[in-house]
Amino acid sequence: MAAEAKEAKEPPTTLEDSEESDSSEENSSASEMDFLRDLFSRTLGLGTPEKVLDELSLEGVGKFLLSGKCKNVVFMVGAGISTSAGIPDFRSPGSGLYSNLQKYNLPYPEAIFEVGFFKQNPEPFFALARELYPGQFKPTICHYFIRLMKEKGMLLRCYTQNIDTLERVAGLSSDDLVEAHGTFHTSHCVGTFCGAEYPLPWMKEKIFSDLIPKCDKCNSLVKPDIVFFGESLPPRFFSALKSDFKNVDLLIVMGTSLQVQPFASLVGKVPSKTPRLLINKEKTGEGDSFFGLLGLGGGMDFDSEKAYRDVAWLGHCDDGCLALADFLGWKAELEDMMKKEHAAIDAATEKSSPKKTEEKKSPEKKQGEKSTE
Repeated sequence: MAAEAKEAKEPPTTLEDSEESDSSEENSSASEMDFLRDLFSRTLGLGTPEKVLDELSLEGVGKFLLSGKCKNVVFMVGAGISTSAGIPDFRSPGSGLYSNLQKYNLPYPEAIFEVGFFKQNPEPFFALARELYPGQFKPTICHYFIRLMKEKGMLLRCYTQNIDTLERVAGLSSDDLVEAHGTFHTSHCVGTFCGAEYPLPWMKEKIFSDLIPKCDKCNSLVKPDIVFFGESLPPRFFSALKSDFKNVDLLIVMGTSLQVQPFASLVGKVPSKTPRLLINKEKTGEGDSFFGLLGLGGGMDFDSEKAYRDVAWLGHCDDGCLALADFLGWKAELEDMMKKEHAAIDAATEKSSPKKTEEKKSPEKKQGEKSTE
């Protein structure tokens, strides 16, 4: 992809940079050799892969987290962790976003997120944005579980497909996150020679005024920095995974169908001994490890005789996080965190919306005046 090509063209500027580059390449090659060695030994039935978990269950993962050996946890999350906040996922039959876009008169559902269609007809996207705009929803148990993992000093990174910014609202910083499909947090002019940046409040004002956002400088369209079909993923996605995935002790995948590449391929980039926990409504990411090697799929193995590190907990993502937190002895802390954070969000919303309070009082006053006449 373009981002990868750009990074490859940039030569090291110092001897130190050159040495770091060489070291990075050596680590990457060692990781690839380790993966190949494990792949062929398991495929041919040679050798026994190193087992880190005592048992392939949520409890087994919990014991590993409490063992002191698990220091770096990476999360991969999708729309399923935000559904309890009231934000629809994309592919659930009947309730998913793609099932309910008829009112926008699209040629096909995915068109609303295609950059070419957006530039010709931006109205459907901004109409949808009014419904799903950040600031209207509160983080879920899943978001606060990731935040709690950070406070315990175990979070290495959270890779998210979501554009709702709820990870940020829950207390994760820019350094904690890789927003693989971009974010509403910033926006840029799409003009060829402009590219002016605009903050979240500017975009929000335009969208909720029923205006198509146009650049103050060149009058071109302004688009939120979310990744549309036909666009490259952020450079940070590619740079972060090079350092993160060779150091991860546990991968937790939540609320994603793992159908969109290259995000889905990340599950195959952890070391061969690293346990992988899926918390989801259904099993996903399964497939031949050979396809994982090619970057075309997950290659997780939950049920075969050769399964040794992958665990699937099936159900609502919030319930899965609560179950794991309960085993870890964190459940009360997690629920208390969410309760306090939601109360703070409600208080801030009420404080910043005095007009709504006046509007609520005004009809009562008028009714009173009318009754005394």
